[in-house]
Amino acid sequence: MTDQSKIPVPDDQAEPGASLIERAAERFDFRRGIKPPPLPPVVKPRSVREVRPQASTPAVAAVAPEPAQPAPAPNPRTQFEPVAEPAPAIAAPRLAAVAPEPTPVQIPAIFPKRKLEIDRERLLENGLIVPEGSVTALLEEFRMVKRQVLLQAGEMRRQNAGAKAQRVLICSPHPGEGKTYCATNLALSIAAEKDGDVLLVDADFAKPSILSALGLSGGPGLMDALMDERADVADFVLGTDIPGLWVLPAGDTTTNDSEYLASARAATVLDRLTQGAPNRMVIFDSPPALAATPAAELAKLVGQALVIVRADSTGQGALEDAVSLLSACPNIQLLLNGAQFSPSGRSFGTYYGYKG
Repeated sequence: MTDQSKIPVPDDQAEPGASLIERAAERFDFRRGIKPPPLPPVVKPRSVREVRPQASTPAVAAVAPEPAQPAPAPNPRTQFEPVAEPAPAIAAPRLAAVAPEPTPVQIPAIFPKRKLEIDRERLLENGLIVPEGSVTALLEEFRMVKRQVLLQAGEMRRQNAGAKAQRVLICSPHPGEGKTYCATNLALSIAAEKDGDVLLVDADFAKPSILSALGLSGGPGLMDALMDERADVADFVLGTDIPGLWVLPAGDTTTNDSEYLASARAATVLDRLTQGAPNRMVIFDSPPALAATPAAELAKLVGQALVIVRADSTGQGALEDAVSLLSACPNIQLLLNGAQFSPSGRSFGTYYGYKG
């Protein structure tokens, strides 16, 4: 048997006759009072910067850190409430300034200053317009054609057609329908304009005839510029003593004329002809559309085309085929040549005994 501790009993010092509670209070000294439990230490309020985890920010350009602001003093009345603090402002990333690409400077095409004399007698013999001559029915008829061509060119400029608006192709379905005749007269008529000039291009590489019609000698021309990437086509342009009229010969003969016209260089060469000259018109005398392929390739590079239709000669089927081959040109018009009767009483483009 183990020893058991005895429960202490009140001693005899308690007052006789006292109750059990009174004797317990005397024994354990309840009259001294109960001490309250100790209060926990005052918690220092935390700022939002300490409570909120910092979100990772994207890498931005280096920005000098802002000076740290002192924490606000705790308010005793709200010492357990977090003090609202604005979120730190993140500086917008600074993008490096990108310099704009320089616009390429276009050097205006400067044609040779030498002026070749045009044989006026030859013009008259070939039934062409003679500058400084009297006003004739022929002159008036091509003035009408010129106005339509210039009106269409102005409309294409407003439509932002670029250099194509300044190019006109003169073509016919078959040989002998007057394309060279009409191209030369149209160029002579446009040369009389006071606000621009005209460049007549012989693009009939197989059978060039522009120079002979004007009484000029041959030389390098358009095809030479297409074949030689180092050549400047402006150097091959011939000046004339007719104010506002320039001539570009056909140049060297080749069996690959269509391939050269279809090359990327062709557009560059033709752009050079009007570079720095927004009021210059370029007239191309091309081979017949149904006899050679250069006309169809040139149609892709011009803004409008005039198809010469010889009265009582050009068949409807041939005309439809020629227009189809030139369909890459956005504006195709027909020019009736050699008509001897007109319902309006006017003879449009009449000439006799000439084969263009």
